Amino acid sequence: MNCINIDDEEIARVIIERLITNNKNLNLVASFSNPIEALKYLNQNSVDLIFLDIHMPAFNGFDLLQTLKDPPKVILTTSDTTFAIEAFEYHCIVDYLEKPITQVRLDKAVEKAQLFSNSKKKIQDLPAIPAKDDSKSELYVNIYKRLVKINFDCINLIEAKGDYILIKTDKENYTVHSTLKKVAEKLPEDLFLKVHRSFIINIKKIVDIEDSSLLIGKNVVPVSRSSKPELMKRLNLL
Repeated sequence: MNCINIDDEEIARVIIERLITNNKNLNLVASFSNPIEALKYLNQNSVDLIFLDIHMPAFNGFDLLQTLKDPPKVILTTSDTTFAIEAFEYHCIVDYLEKPITQVRLDKAVEKAQLFSNSKKKIQDLPAIPAKDDSKSELYVNIYKRLVKINFDCINLIEAKGDYILIKTDKENYTVHSTLKKVAEKLPEDLFLKVHRSFIINIKKIVDIEDSSLLIGKNVVPVSRSSKPELMKRLNLL
């Protein structure tokens, strides 16, 4: 089984690498201290198994799994047992190893991963969900009893402000009596994303992303932890 190891702690990463090497059924193809770098690798390469630490700065193990469209089998490696219940929510997770990890325990986890791989079943023929009509390219808003047309491509971001929303475009800002939920129903999903309870952004307008915020023009927009995996999934990472 081709596998990778992701752990931000160097000592823990080296120990797990050695345990992996000692298992004749495993082939370690890459090891990462940074989950973002691992994500870039997985977007271009396929593996059978991931050894994944949970606690990592800015982007933890669960964030990584939520970002992957079709994750392979995963064995969690952590010194914190409080996430065991959350781990059961992910079908790709086959075992939960508590550090320090022994060779015997890792080997048993690998056997379980092989068993799951051999009996893997895919869910097919699920009923299709009607797609939103994204054919329109503009939005009309009521500004002082006038209907003003705003092209989607010109919108940078939309911010909630109480009972109003602020639509920021390339040239002008518009204050509209509405809610983020209502305007989100009118926006094309491939272009816009809600990254915070108070913000919807145009993905193509992103200039820079750092930790829990991003830059659009001169606007710094917060990114919630729950939204970050979807944001990373939508980016064309190199």
